[in-house]
Amino acid sequence: MSKKVFKEIKDLVTEARNPATFDIDSKSTQQILKLINAEDKKVAGAVAEVIPQIAKAVELVVRCFKLGGRLFYIGAGTSGRLGILDAAECPPTFGTPQKMIKGIIAGGRRSLVRSKEGAEDNSAAGIKDLRKAGLNKNDIVVGIAASRRTPYVLAGLKYAKGIRAKTIFIFCNPVKRLKIKPDVIISPLLGPEVITGSTRMKAGTAQKLILNMLTTTAMIKTGKVYQNLMVDLQARSQKLSERSKRIIMEVTGVGYREAEKYLQLSDGKVKTALVMILSMVSSVEAEKRLKKAGGFVRKAVAEGFSLPEK
Repeated sequence: MSKKVFKEIKDLVTEARNPATFDIDSKSTQQILKLINAEDKKVAGAVAEVIPQIAKAVELVVRCFKLGGRLFYIGAGTSGRLGILDAAECPPTFGTPQKMIKGIIAGGRRSLVRSKEGAEDNSAAGIKDLRKAGLNKNDIVVGIAASRRTPYVLAGLKYAKGIRAKTIFIFCNPVKRLKIKPDVIISPLLGPEVITGSTRMKAGTAQKLILNMLTTTAMIKTGKVYQNLMVDLQARSQKLSERSKRIIMEVTGVGYREAEKYLQLSDGKVKTALVMILSMVSSVEAEKRLKKAGGFVRKAVAEGFSLPEK
């Protein structure tokens, strides 16, 4: 088995040595930092090259949400942690239900804070974890694996395809010798890592950028953003409560006290408060308009009303 894995990884870009950093151990602190920074600068450009694939993935995610489906990230190590991080940040930012976007990591929740490297080799667990989550054909699974070969992730994606759920695979190597056929492949080519095989670095940064793009764009396309403001945020802290008021003031031009009043009248829902003010309607009418408009503030405001541009 070990020889098989050796052959699998020997030609991976993420396992190659970076000629620019061969002597990094002999450099000064600032020289090391500059080398790392120079490699990091390549990441955004590589991600830009795969925007067409990310766009396809976003459309699949939006379609999934419209069908009442859920988004599952599945990964091991850094990849798994990044998936869980992105999923955890969506409810407070966009007001999504807790179960709408979920992250699953090889080895379970303990792997978030303590590395459990062998867990990535457990194919059966990849299937078991998705079954336990109740994956169905309306859901979508995003596999994240820098190397493209992680058994836990591949098994999860194969299982998802088997029950007709949509699949997206994010990895940082050339597309070849894949054991599965996901609906969308996103594979930015970043070159070797600064420290050979340390995919928490450029690969992890690229994955984080792509996950940001995936969920943020999907949220925009499902009415969670008005102009460039997060109008579906959940005001569960003092900071978020004050941010909610600021958003209302920014969009409508009302003062602080007025914003506070409408936030109370709308039961803390920024979108409802905005429609109330912009359309001069009650909270009940604002809710009806938002429902009819699919949650989009622009569509919910009164016809013919001139919206302020920012």
